[in-house]
Amino acid sequence: MQKDAPHILLINPWIHDFAAYDFWARPIGLLTIASILRIHGYQVRYIDCLDRFHPELPHPGKAGRFGKGHYLKTRIPKPEKLSDIPRNYCRYGIPERLVRKAINDSPRPEVVLVTSLMTYWYPGVIALIEVVREMLPKVPVVLGGIYASICYDHALRHSGAHMVLSGQCEASLLEHIGQLTGYASTCRFSPDELDTYPYPAFDMQSSIPYVSILTGHGCPFRCAYCASGFLSPTLRHRSPQHVVEEIAYWHEKYSVSDFAFYDDALLIDADSHIVPILEGVLTRGLEVRFHTPNALHIRPLSREVAQLLFRAGFKTIRLGLETAFFDDRNAMDSKVGPGEFQQAVDHLREAGFNGEDIGAYLLYGLPGEDLAKLEASIKMVKTSGVRPILAQYSPIPHTALWSAAVRASRYDLDTDPIFHNNSIFPCQKEPFSWERVGYFKRLAQG
Repeated sequence: MQKDAPHILLINPWIHDFAAYDFWARPIGLLTIASILRIHGYQVRYIDCLDRFHPELPHPGKAGRFGKGHYLKTRIPKPEKLSDIPRNYCRYGIPERLVRKAINDSPRPEVVLVTSLMTYWYPGVIALIEVVREMLPKVPVVLGGIYASICYDHALRHSGAHMVLSGQCEASLLEHIGQLTGYASTCRFSPDELDTYPYPAFDMQSSIPYVSILTGHGCPFRCAYCASGFLSPTLRHRSPQHVVEEIAYWHEKYSVSDFAFYDDALLIDADSHIVPILEGVLTRGLEVRFHTPNALHIRPLSREVAQLLFRAGFKTIRLGLETAFFDDRNAMDSKVGPGEFQQAVDHLREAGFNGEDIGAYLLYGLPGEDLAKLEASIKMVKTSGVRPILAQYSPIPHTALWSAAVRASRYDLDTDPIFHNNSIFPCQKEPFSWERVGYFKRLAQG
C-alpha cells in the first residue's frame, strides 16, 4: 500500500424496521469491495452500523447460538406512511454518536461507499448518508447494493448519494473511484472469474462470530417471488477448491467455527460443486458448523447429498418449500414437485438430522393467498416431522409477481419501497391484524 494512496471509507448502514435479527447476516458485497480496494493499494476503513460487538457499547453483544444474536435497538418514530401498523419501529445498530466518533477518528476519506440491503430498509440508508454529508460535506458518497439496484430511480431521487450504482459493479466501481480520486491502478482480478476475487474483509469487523459464504452467484430458476434472476442474471460458481480454502482460512487463522451459506443455488450441479466442497472440508479435517438460512433446493437433495451434509457438519437445514400444494404451483415456481419434499426429509432424517435441525420455509402474505392452504401446508409440514417456518412475503419490483402484488396491496407499492416491508403484509387488502398473524405463528410453532 502506498502512503499517498487515497483513503476510502466503507459503511454498512443501520436498519430501520419493526423487527430485525442477526441471522448470520453480513454485507458480503461491501466487504468484498473492501478487499478489492486493499489489493489495489487503497487505504480502507470500515464502519459497521450494525456492529453487535462494538467495544464502546455499554453492554457489547455476545455471540448467541452458532454466532447469531440481537442487534442493539432504539425506538424511533414510525414513518408516517406506516402509521396504521400497531408495532414499534426501531433503529437497529449502534448509537449515532458512535458512528460520528468513528467517522471523526478515521482519516478523511476521498470517497465514502455505502451499501444497502432490503429495499424497505432505505430509511436507515438515508439517515446514515445524511450524517456523512453533514460531517464530510465535500466528500462524494457512492451508494450500491440491493436497494440501489432494485429501486435505482428511487435511490437516485431520495438517498442523498452523489452516485448510485446498480448490479454487480466491482469492476466499474474501481473505474469510478479512480476517476473520483485520480488514483490509477492496474486491475488485479477478473470480474468474470470468481476465483480471482479476494475473500471478503471479515477481518475488518470488531469480532468474527461467524462467516457468511457465497460459493457462487445466481440461480437457474426464475421463481415469481424472487429477485435473484434480476440481481444475478447468470449462474456462476467458484471452484470447490477455492471455497474450501476460504473456509480453512477463516477457521485456521481466526478460529471461526460457524459458516452460513447464502447461495441461491447451493445444491445445483451438486456432483461438481457442493459434493467436492464438502469432501474437501472432510479431507482437511475442518471441524466446523454449516448453516443454510437462504434455503436449499429440495429436488437435488439425494440420499448421498444428505449424508454428506450431515458428515460435514451442517447444523441448520432450511428447505425452500413455500407451499405444500402443487395444483397451480407452476405460476409461482418449478423447483419442487409432489413427493420430493417428503423424500428429501426422509433422506435427511436417515442421514442423522432430527426434526429440530430441519425447517421448511412457507410463504405467508402472497397476493391472493388462500389462508386455508397456508394452514394446511403448516400442518402437512409438521406431519412430516420438521419445523414449518413462516417466510413473510415481500413484494419486489422486477419479479413476475410484482404486478399481482401491486393490484393486491392496500398500499401504492409503486410510489415508495417502504411499502415492500414484509412485516406489514402489504399484499393483503384488509388492515394489518395481529390476531391473524399470531394465529399462524402459533400454529407453526405449536
